[in-house]
Order: sequence, then structure tokens, then C-alpha cells
Amino acid sequence: MCSTFSLSAKPCTGADNGKFLHSKSLVTRARAEVIAAPKRSSQRAFPRLLKHGIPHTDLQVHEIVERQSQANSLSKQDICRKPEFHPAFLEEAYERCRNICAEYAKTFYLGTRLMTEERQKATWAIYVWCRRTDELVDGPNAVLMSTAVLDRWEERLQEIFDGRPYDMLDAALTDTISKFPLDIKPFRDMIEGMRMDTRKFRYDNFQELYLYCYYVAGTVGLMSVPVMGIAAESEASAQSIYNAALYLGIGNQLTNILRDVGEDALRGRVYLPQDELAQFGLCDQDVFARKVTDGWREFMKEQITRARFYFNLAEEGASKLEKASRWPVWSSLLVYQKILDAIEDNDYDNFTKRAYVGRTKKLLTLPLAYTKAQSMSSLILQ
Repeated sequence: MCSTFSLSAKPCTGADNGKFLHSKSLVTRARAEVIAAPKRSSQRAFPRLLKHGIPHTDLQVHEIVERQSQANSLSKQDICRKPEFHPAFLEEAYERCRNICAEYAKTFYLGTRLMTEERQKATWAIYVWCRRTDELVDGPNAVLMSTAVLDRWEERLQEIFDGRPYDMLDAALTDTISKFPLDIKPFRDMIEGMRMDTRKFRYDNFQELYLYCYYVAGTVGLMSVPVMGIAAESEASAQSIYNAALYLGIGNQLTNILRDVGEDALRGRVYLPQDELAQFGLCDQDVFARKVTDGWREFMKEQITRARFYFNLAEEGASKLEKASRWPVWSSLLVYQKILDAIEDNDYDNFTKRAYVGRTKKLLTLPLAYTKAQSMSSLILQ
């Protein structure tokens, strides 16, 4: 156990009422929360962690929402340069995307089957691009990763948006972009997340980790909303629905991080806020030791609480999507929450045990996800 035990959190944005606090308020708040933290069974006061990361204004989310919310966002120039693909070529391109999604994201894929055909295809195309982007860093050829590779991948992205796809899978996304008001920034931001993964192996505080989670996962939510659609009867603002989609990505990535602590440690990576580890009397050496202690359990409880907080925020927006698009969202929500349950069932041992949700459990979530997706209609006008 590390001897360091810090009671003052580094500046990080937080809120209870949805409004972000200034850093001075955060320091005062953090100290107050530490002092007020209840006694645990170990007779040691552990702090409550701040939940919010950084304001979405810093991520220019509002600008993305504005550009993607314009019904006629495709200018005449865009229409003129819309690529003309042979129907058979596009059919095969989308079929390949469907197969990849069905193989690697089975539960999510089944959830997409209720969507309209056009939305299904677009969702598969976005999924495949995101997967290929992630595999640049985490895939079998990750050893060949370099700045030049990511730079070239970003050039290819621009070519996709310009109507000049490099290969068949890129062509599916080019066609999707011609049909839905997708902005390039979330895609570029995801590539920036891959760059971060190649050079940054520690995160000083949750603010830094939140930015990483936004880049590699929150962006997926922003890409998806124009395709999934917002319910016409919803009175919620587009911004609030986009925020909820972003929060789902944050919750998913935080869950991935908690699930993979042991695997990441073997690679010398610690995706846990350093200041929060210190608040619980922990440090990197405790992670690398791969030993579950009372302090680790308390630390994990708070991390899991924060991940669930983001899932709760995501649920608020799931009911505002087009009815046929809610099933895959609810499927993702329920499956990822079961991963958190599995960590708890393993007595917070995410060093040597993988929090695994079996195929049967995943399939069993589909009826519940479907029920939630259908029953949320009555909440739309609230």
C-alpha cells in the first residue's frame, strides 16, 4: 500500500445540479466531501469522487449538434459531388459491414434489426469505421502503429467525406454521409483518442480521463444520433439528447477501463485517475501488485458508482430517440451495466478475473431492452 494519502483533489469539473463548477469551488467541495465521507467498515473515511469531467463547451459539442441538426445540411456543392456507386457494389459494401457488426457486436447487432433498412446500414457502416480505427492501436497490427499511420488514416477520413473512399468499407461510410447529416469532427476526435493512446499511459485526474473517454467512445454517441433520429414528438432539446448519447459512450468506456484493469496493468498502462488512487491510499504499485485489498474495494465501489451515474444520464436520452432506434441503445446500456455487476460479483477482483457477461445473459437482456424501448414512449412528452 502506498504511503501517500491526499485529501485534496486536483481541479476537476463537477456538479450535482447539472451546472459545472469553477475550479475554486471544486477544491472547496472536494475537501468538504472528504471530510463528510461516511465511515466504512475499515474505520477509515474515504472520499466521494467527483462525477463530472469537463464542460462540453470545451469539446465544441454544441457546434457539432448545430451542424448535425440541420435538416438540409448538405449544400448544393455537396450534392454535386455525391459519389455514384453501382447498386451492387454498395449492397456488397453494406453486407460486409453487417457481417462484421454481427460477428463482433452480436447483442448490439440484434438490436439494430428493428431499425429501418437505411438506418441499419448506416449504423453498421459507422460501427465498422470505429472498429477499424480502434484496431489501429489495439488490433493485431498495433505493433506497426506510428504517427504517420494515424495521419494517413485521418487523410483517408477526409477523403471519405469528400466522396473519394479508399476501399469498399470506406465506401459504405461515404454513402452513409451522403444520406445523413454527419459532421467530420467526432470522427477526427476519435482518431485523436488513438493518438492519445500511443503516447499517454497515465491520467492525473478524472478531467484528463474524461477527455480520453470522450475521444474514444463519447464520439460514437455523437456520430450515432443523426442516424438513429430524434423522436418527432420529443420536446427535449437536441443538445440534451446529444449529451445523453455522449454520456453513454463515457459510461461504456469507464466500464471497459474497470473491466480491463488487470490486462492493462500487464501492458504497463493505468487508466485510473492518479489523484483518486492517492485519495484511497493507493498508487501504481498497488495496481501492478494485482492484490485486492479493502482499500481497492472501496476505490472500485466509487469508480463503479460513477460509471452508473453516466448510464443513468444516458437513460434520460434513450427515450427521446426514434422508437425503432431505442432497442440497440438499451441493449448496450443493460449489457454494460451487467459488466459492472460482474466486477462486484468477483469481489472487485479485476486484476485476475475478467468481468464477463456470457452469451446467454446477453441474449436474455434483449427482451428487457425491447420492453424498455417500447415502454418509454409514454415518457416522451414529459
